[in-house]
Amino acid sequence: MLVDFDSGYGQQPFHDLCADYPGPEAYDPHDFRVEWGPIFHRGRLDGSARVLVIGQDPAQHETIVRRILIGTAGRRTQGFLAKLGITQSYVMVNTFLYSVYGQSGGNKHKNEPGIVLYRNKWFKAVLGLGSIEAVVSLGSLADDAWHAWLMTADGAAYKALAYQHIPHPTWPESSAPDAATQAANTKVMLTKWNAALTALGPQIKHPDAAAALVPYGDAFKLSELVDIIAKDIPAGLPVWMRGDAPWATRQGADAAAKRRTIAITVPDGVIP
Repeated sequence: MLVDFDSGYGQQPFHDLCADYPGPEAYDPHDFRVEWGPIFHRGRLDGSARVLVIGQDPAQHETIVRRILIGTAGRRTQGFLAKLGITQSYVMVNTFLYSVYGQSGGNKHKNEPGIVLYRNKWFKAVLGLGSIEAVVSLGSLADDAWHAWLMTADGAAYKALAYQHIPHPTWPESSAPDAATQAANTKVMLTKWNAALTALGPQIKHPDAAAALVPYGDAFKLSELVDIIAKDIPAGLPVWMRGDAPWATRQGADAAAKRRTIAITVPDGVIP
């Protein structure tokens, strides 16, 4: 069985970035799940990426796979990129290396010098490859991260780069507990996504596949939820870990127990 995979961080400067990263001295353990380790990126680091996607922080699926934007948010992002003709020529970096613990940790620490300095090293490394044609940020914290980078001496050179800030892919679910409000907010979000697609489309000069832009409707179609490609994940991980069925949940009797426990369940239909 021939399966593609992500070979990791052997190339410089990414090898050194993954060998020397901030820990609890920059990421307060009261607000970040540092005990699960850092999750660095997803996508191409070989100079072939045309779009840089800036996410927020890793969740439980990303913690297991060791790549960012793997779960629901990742599949929605994958579909967004596909509408631009980008099926593999992307690279994704999060605002935070570690999962945010609690509701306010992200905003509280978004300007922490150790966090910002290291994140900017990743921006410099990825953009320095010279192939990025557009940048997309997912959510307000990612938008803040990009604009903070542009204010630096290294980042100032990229102010003219095509850029769009869109609502985070799982904002509708996090915005309200009831299905009706979530559906209404999905419509709002997809309207904003369509505007971003219209703006970005002409800026992508080297798509993986040329295609006419098909905008979103009021809700996601199944065809717009795209599985993570094998090329994005480490060798040996099973196919179902990048599919559409959720398989990782935080479990426990209280918040402390949930922080320490991720339960993995093989989805129905996988085992013969």
